[in-house]
Amino acid sequence: MTEHPTSHEGRQPVAARSQERTRPRQEASAAAVPPPVPSVPAPATAQATAPSSVPPQDPVGAARREGDRLRFVGAATRRIARGIDLDEIVLGLCRATVPTFSDAILVYLRDPLPVGDERPVAPFVLRLRRTDRLRLTDEDGESLGTTGIQLPESEAGRASLLDPQADVMPAAQLCEVASGGALSEVLRGVRPVFGDSAAARAALPELLGGEMGLPGGRRAILAPLRGRRRVIGAAVFLRRPDRPAFEPNDLLVAAQLATHTALGIDKAVLYGREAYIADELQRTMLPEGLPQPTGVRLASRYLPAAETARVGGDWYDAIPLPGSRVALVVGDVMGHSMTSAAIMGQLRTTAQTLAGLDLPPQEVLHHLDEQAQRLGTDRMATCLYAVYDPVSHRITIANAGHPPPILLHLGGRAEVLRVPPGAPIGVGGVDFEAVELDAPAGATLLLYTDGLVESRLRDVWTGIEQLRERLAATAQLTGPDHSPPLEALCDDVLDVLGPGDRDDDIALLAARFDGIAPSDVAYWFLEPEDAAPGRARRLARRALSRWGLEELSDSVELLISEVVTNAVRYAERPVTLRLLRTDVLRCEVGDDSPQLPRQRRARDTDEGGRGLFLVNRLARRWGATRLSTGKVVWFEISTRP
Repeated sequence: MTEHPTSHEGRQPVAARSQERTRPRQEASAAAVPPPVPSVPAPATAQATAPSSVPPQDPVGAARREGDRLRFVGAATRRIARGIDLDEIVLGLCRATVPTFSDAILVYLRDPLPVGDERPVAPFVLRLRRTDRLRLTDEDGESLGTTGIQLPESEAGRASLLDPQADVMPAAQLCEVASGGALSEVLRGVRPVFGDSAAARAALPELLGGEMGLPGGRRAILAPLRGRRRVIGAAVFLRRPDRPAFEPNDLLVAAQLATHTALGIDKAVLYGREAYIADELQRTMLPEGLPQPTGVRLASRYLPAAETARVGGDWYDAIPLPGSRVALVVGDVMGHSMTSAAIMGQLRTTAQTLAGLDLPPQEVLHHLDEQAQRLGTDRMATCLYAVYDPVSHRITIANAGHPPPILLHLGGRAEVLRVPPGAPIGVGGVDFEAVELDAPAGATLLLYTDGLVESRLRDVWTGIEQLRERLAATAQLTGPDHSPPLEALCDDVLDVLGPGDRDDDIALLAARFDGIAPSDVAYWFLEPEDAAPGRARRLARRALSRWGLEELSDSVELLISEVVTNAVRYAERPVTLRLLRTDVLRCEVGDDSPQLPRQRRARDTDEGGRGLFLVNRLARRWGATRLSTGKVVWFEISTRP
C-alpha cells in the first residue's frame, strides 16, 4: 500500500482544480467570435482566461488556444470582407480586433492611396485613418479612468495611448516615412513585429510621433498593410499593462488581419475609382442641360437602377432643328454595364449627327440600325425619335421597339399614341414607319424608357396603363384650363414606382407644346432674281409694322438684304423667307444650294464678303444648317431694348 504524503506542497485544493478544468471552456467562449466593442470591459477574471493566459506547457490548453485563434481569425476576416468601401473595411478591422485581440488599434493609410498599377505619389505619407479602443466604464456608465492599470515608472508623465479618460488618442495624424529610416525598413519587411523589438522601438515613435506612452513588454504589434503590389499602410495593436502580453502566434494573427484588410482596401479603392469613372461616363453621356427651343418647354429626369449600378444604357435628348423645330429622342441600350453606356454614347452621337442633317425620323432610325450592326451583332437598343414643328402644331414620330409615348391633353385626357412599334435597333433588314399627329397647344408629350413601366411586379402594358391613369389624375388637379407644371409633373410620374419596384434605369423626357400662333408667322417665296432682295425688304417692313416692331426695321432690312442676296446668287429654285415673332424675332432664309456660307475678313479692295460680318455684329445669334434639299441661314434679333 502506497503511503500518500501529508504535505500539501505542489497540490491544489479541489475547488481550484475544478476551476482549472473549467477554464479552457471559458477561454473558447471568450475568444471564438469577436463581439462588437462593449461598453463595459471584461472583468479581471475573464481577462485571465484569455487564450494567451493558458500556460504554454499545457498541451490541451495550447491546442484549444490555437483553435480559438483560428476561429477568431475566421470571424474577423469575414467581418472585414463584408465591407464594400474603404471606411467599412477599416471599421471592420477595428471592431473585429477590439477588445477581443487588442485593447486599442491605430490604422494608418497611405495618402493618397494609389489605385491599381498607378505609380504612388512621392513623398510616402501615412495618414491616421481610424482609431478604436476599449473604454472602461462601470454599470452606471461612469468612467473608471485608469483604475487597475499601472504604467511602468519609465512611462510615467508621458501621454498614454491607452488612457481611457482622453477624448482623442494622442497619436500623430500625419507621418512622412523617411527613405531608409526605421519605419521604412519595417514596412518593407511586411511582417508584423512586436513593439519591444529593436526595429519597432525605432519605428513606432516615427509613426506615432513624440514620446508616446506605449505599454511595456510584448503589448504592441506593428503590422504593415501590404496590398497586391505595395505597402499601403500600417496597423498598431495595443494591450493594456494589466492584460497578458501578445504571444509569438499572435504575430500570425496580426499578419492575417493585415493581409485581408490591405487586400480589401485595394479592392475598395479600385472599385471606388471604377464607380467614379462610370458615374462620370454616364454624366457626360447625358445632356448637361436641355435647350430652350421656340414654342416648346422641356423637362427631363434620369434615375439609375441603383446607387451601386449607376451605369446604364438609357438616354434622352432634345435637338434644335431648322425652322424652329425640335427633335425629341429617348432610347434604351440593352444591358447594364460600361459597354452598354459606351454603345449608348455612340448611338446618341449618331442620332445628333443625323438630326443635324434634318433627315426624316424613319431615316434616322434606319441609319441608327446600321450603326448598331457595325458596332456588333449583339448590340440591341430601342429608340423613339419625334420631330415637333411649333408652326404647324404637328409632330412626326418613328419607333424602333420602344414603349409608345403618352400625350396628355389640356383638358386632362391622357392617351397612348398609336405608333407602329417597329423592330429594335440592331436587328437589321427592317423598315421603320413614321406617323404624323396633331400636337395641340397646351398638350404634354411624355417619352420614357421601360424601366418606368416594367418590373418584376408588373408587365409593360400594365405599367403603361397605370402611367396613363396617373397622368390623367394629376392633370385633373390643375383644372381643365391649365396644364400641370412640367417639373412637378415629372416628379409625380416617378411616384408611380413603388418600393422595390425599380429594376432598371429610367430616362424621362417631357415636352409641353406651346406652339407659335399663325399670326406670329410670315412666310414668302422669292424668285432667284436681282429684284428679290428689294422685295424681301418691303415684305419684312410690312410684317414688322403689323407686329408693332417698326424700330427694328432698319437692322432687319439690312440683314435680310444681305442674306437673301447671298441665297439668290447660288439658288436655282425659289428662295424661302420666313419671319417668326416670339420672345425674339427670327428670320430664316432657305435655298437649294448645299454650300454653307462662311464668315471671312474682306480686303479693302473686295467688293463683297462683308454680309456675314454685318450679320455677326448686328444679330443676337445666327447660324446655317444644311438640309437634304439645300440649306437654311437664320438670325435672331431681340425684340426688347
